[in-house]
Amino acid sequence: MQIGMVGLGKMGGRMTQRLLKAGHNVVVYDRSDEAVADLASKGAQGAESLEDLVEKLISPRSVWIMVPAGEPTESTIDELAGYLIAGDAIIDGGNSNYKDTTRRAKTLAENDIHLIDAGTSGGVWGLAEGYSLMIGGEDEAVERLQPIFESLAPAADKGWGHVGPAGAGHFVKMVHNGIEYGLMQAYAEGFEIMKSKKDFNLDLHRVAEIWRYGSVVRSWLLDLTAEALEQDQELSEIKGWVADSGEGRWTVAEAIDLDVPAPVITLSLLMRFISRQDDTYAAKVLAAMRNQFGGHAVKKS
Repeated sequence: MQIGMVGLGKMGGRMTQRLLKAGHNVVVYDRSDEAVADLASKGAQGAESLEDLVEKLISPRSVWIMVPAGEPTESTIDELAGYLIAGDAIIDGGNSNYKDTTRRAKTLAENDIHLIDAGTSGGVWGLAEGYSLMIGGEDEAVERLQPIFESLAPAADKGWGHVGPAGAGHFVKMVHNGIEYGLMQAYAEGFEIMKSKKDFNLDLHRVAEIWRYGSVVRSWLLDLTAEALEQDQELSEIKGWVADSGEGRWTVAEAIDLDVPAPVITLSLLMRFISRQDDTYAAKVLAAMRNQFGGHAVKKS
């Protein structure tokens, strides 16, 4: 099957390689000529522009975009829409806000162009392991692209599914990432508790390896944690500064809008904010209050 791929960063490049290995005809475009040349050397057909990419595709065309959410996605879809015709499809595999996706789908539908949102999980391991794909869009367009989804997923019948209309895929991926925040925070707190128990001098890598098999807390996140601890249990070269992609924030905002209590996901998001502050003013206020009402000692900076 033929498909265009726009955006050849870590995810887009690896997804393209997986499609090529599955025997698909992939036309690629990226602002980086080097990225295009690299994938062309692996069997892809390079394009010099979005317009050139569309011209190289056979109707009905399908273009998968893997660019940052927000304005980059908006401008890419707007430009592509000017080159596509009725029956063509755009697949947004990035982390777009589902509300933007719903809006874009309605706009494109006015010209009978399909927008499919593919919430994508798998990170840098997706090339070897396959990607989890949460698909939103019209039945007809999703069915036509099924061979692509089957090739990208861990197996043809595993790890991917059509979850609803346009916007549903990105919505499910948003909640997926919110859950991921909570799981990661729980692991992080647990390992810090064990590290702080100096009496036992625990080998944290060994603990992680024990938990990986048979334990009810085993997971891929734990596998990755074990790998990191094997390299350096002190994590001495890593600063405890944790970013958030935005989807955790969107999940919390959605929970508030729907009156759904989500304390674990919410607190895990707030803990990421705390990680970016070496010495918070709020902590200073807390220390000052304890000193004032109880005479508790404070540490001077």
